[in-house]
Amino acid sequence: MTRTRTYSGRASAARIVTGIGAVFALVEVIYILMILLGANAGNAFVRFIRSIAEPLALFFPGLFPIDNAQLAVLVNYGLAAIFWLVVTGLIARLFFH
Repeated sequence: MTRTRTYSGRASAARIVTGIGAVFALVEVIYILMILLGANAGNAFVRFIRSIAEPLALFFPGLFPIDNAQLAVLVNYGLAAIFWLVVTGLIARLFFH
């Protein structure tokens, strides 16, 4: 006999919430990589990612005064990426499991 897994609506909702957090974190990571690798700031794709990444970073940019601009982007936007993964993971666990 084979077992068939059936997912309830709650489990599906939890997967959607964690997926949204992963997408938000991915946007932050892409922005970090573009800055660290010296992407052309005038490029339309770079501007598009920046327009999404900055609001998703919430209060993290400028949280720690770091003189090195690249390190500041790495720390501040990296913390935002971790924040989204943790918060959406907690939300999924609390409400949907």
